[in-house]
Amino acid sequence: MLVLRPVEPTDLPQLQQLARDSLVGVTSLPDDSERLQAKIAASVVSFDSVAAAHGPENYFFVLEDLDNQRLVGCSEILATAGFDEPFYSLRNRHFTSTSRELNIEHGVPALSLCHDLSGHTLLRGFHIDAALVGSAFSELLSRARLLFIAAHAPRFAEAVITEIVGYSDENGHSPFWDALGKHFFDLPYAEAERLCGLRSRSFLAELMPQYPIYVPMLPLAAQQCIGRIHPDGQEAFDILEHEGFETNSYIDLFDAGPTLYARTANIRSIARSQTVAVREHALIDSRGRFLLSNDALHGYRAIVAELDYQPDQPLSLTPAMCAALNVTDGSPIRLIAL
Repeated sequence: MLVLRPVEPTDLPQLQQLARDSLVGVTSLPDDSERLQAKIAASVVSFDSVAAAHGPENYFFVLEDLDNQRLVGCSEILATAGFDEPFYSLRNRHFTSTSRELNIEHGVPALSLCHDLSGHTLLRGFHIDAALVGSAFSELLSRARLLFIAAHAPRFAEAVITEIVGYSDENGHSPFWDALGKHFFDLPYAEAERLCGLRSRSFLAELMPQYPIYVPMLPLAAQQCIGRIHPDGQEAFDILEHEGFETNSYIDLFDAGPTLYARTANIRSIARSQTVAVREHALIDSRGRFLLSNDALHGYRAIVAELDYQPDQPLSLTPAMCAALNVTDGSPIRLIAL
């Protein structure tokens, strides 16, 4: 059985292996033991905190194969993007110029450095074992974060964002980075992403041009990267798009990948999840597949299960499911259909 839970200090070696296997562009999952250890420690503090409002907390989850005691994925929630320092991105909007004498009005798309998205809750760090891509466990890894937000709403902002990894080729080259960022940093795309994972994106923003960058002046290959998703990032995009997230006018500083946005209260797994009481049974009918989670904080757990759910009735779970979720007869459980 696979279960999603908060990260623990003993997870460090396996977490670093996940970092080595992760997609270039997932800057929140650096292959660096010291940085990962710090992230784990910060997450432990966050889960133990008494927070009345969203602040600097970072909730780091891992997906564990209980049978093999092996980590097969991870994901995060940063309660407030830009809490300690501005959360930089590029705003893609049209600049309109007008000539009354020539009776011409012309709009030109331009990219401007901004930190408009500071203050929103940020989903990040999504990575799953290649063998599980396309399975229900990808949805568990991504959407269980949303069930956690539903259970602990005061800890999070009124809007949620996530950055989807943008296009780079099989050799790790990003046409967008090569056309823009590389001129200011003289660093390959992968190295810039690595440094951002080890530090922050502020050092990049400090060196980026402070004036609008007119899109038509970029090479065509770079223009075509704006809002384009890396093939390996498509699943993460699709899951959240189904949840009600939408693209907006903001893109990533490095590779121009799209940013997804949703009002927290409108997210499907938050708005439609149900809370019911558990009834333990040795055998249950399987009539549908659901995401299940308890509403704990430090002891948060989530799984995928085949169930027979009847509205307004206790939910029958096997002893193994109850053990994985750390619940007993009569405990509340949150669920939503896959």
